[in-house]
Amino acid sequence: MGKDKQMTKEEIRNEIWRKMTENKIATFPGAYGRIPNFIGAEEAAKKLIQLDLWKKAEVVKVNPDSPQKPVRRYALIHGKTLIMPTPRISEGFLTLDPKRIDKRLYDYASTIKGSFQYGLKTDPKDIPKVNLVVVGSVAVNMKGDRIGKGEGYSEIEWGLLREYGKVSEETPVVTTVHDIQVVEYDFKVEPYDVPVDIIITPTRIIKTNRIRDKPKGIYWDLMEEKKILNIPILKELLMKKGQIHSKETHLPPQ
Repeated sequence: MGKDKQMTKEEIRNEIWRKMTENKIATFPGAYGRIPNFIGAEEAAKKLIQLDLWKKAEVVKVNPDSPQKPVRRYALIHGKTLIMPTPRISEGFLTLDPKRIDKRLYDYASTIKGSFQYGLKTDPKDIPKVNLVVVGSVAVNMKGDRIGKGEGYSEIEWGLLREYGKVSEETPVVTTVHDIQVVEYDFKVEPYDVPVDIIITPTRIIKTNRIRDKPKGIYWDLMEEKKILNIPILKELLMKKGQIHSKETHLPPQ
């Protein structure tokens, strides 16, 4: 498929998942249907930690997917407060303070299971200001437009933190991916899609040609009611805004 042809996000996802599988780039638990873990994730993380924006960051928010586990581990090793969303944001955010965790347990604490054991569930309003956001991707282009696995949780996480003033337009967003996940295709993006400032692969550090602003919050009118009602902190935020009440099971019409 030529680079001039605009592809859908789903077409690009499937192409990347297929290529990573065929080329044996994806590692356990496989590529399809997820943010794929990839050979070289550790090398990409090592490139990230050399950047000034990493060295200056005191609070780092990192997605819970497998390929970003090395990033989460380095955050703890380097004494940074690690903000980690729970899978599907079902239980909100966890805060991991490296000073409260035995250094020998940093590797385990950076896993999903370990983060629940050593992290503290934190209301978004109580999260400290985030200095750096690291996201996983299925694909990303040179404009910084990113494709996730299609469920929109990274966008909701960003939107929530923006609503509470924990991130801003100036907060750098980085993704670590394999080189094969950097694509030349353009694809349709939505207002809530979070653009990436820097792409880091096992071999390259790429400053994107980002032209879009970062989302300024949650785009409620573009979100499925079921998703709002299934994520307690989203429902709570709407309650605080006075748009729904605690006993309501359905949202009011937009």
